[in-house]
Amino acid sequence: MAKDAAAVKAKPKKEKKSSGKFSRFFKDLKSEVKKVVWPNKKQVKNNTLVVLGFMAVAAVFLWIIDGILGLIVHLIFGA
Repeated sequence: MAKDAAAVKAKPKKEKKSSGKFSRFFKDLKSEVKKVVWPNKKQVKNNTLVVLGFMAVAAVFLWIIDGILGLIVHLIFGA
């Protein structure tokens, strides 16, 4: 009987319900979102223009490279 009591005590306790983990997660999420520094309208507009400008430059660069490589393939294979 002593062995049975020791075996019962040796079992690990079950963890708390998973709902506690979810509530803790959302509390932590809320506190982290409060720390975010959101850009103002002027910064968003400026960053958007920078991205669009870079995309335009990249598109022109790729268009030129595509034309050159297409010309080389045309000269080699005579299609």
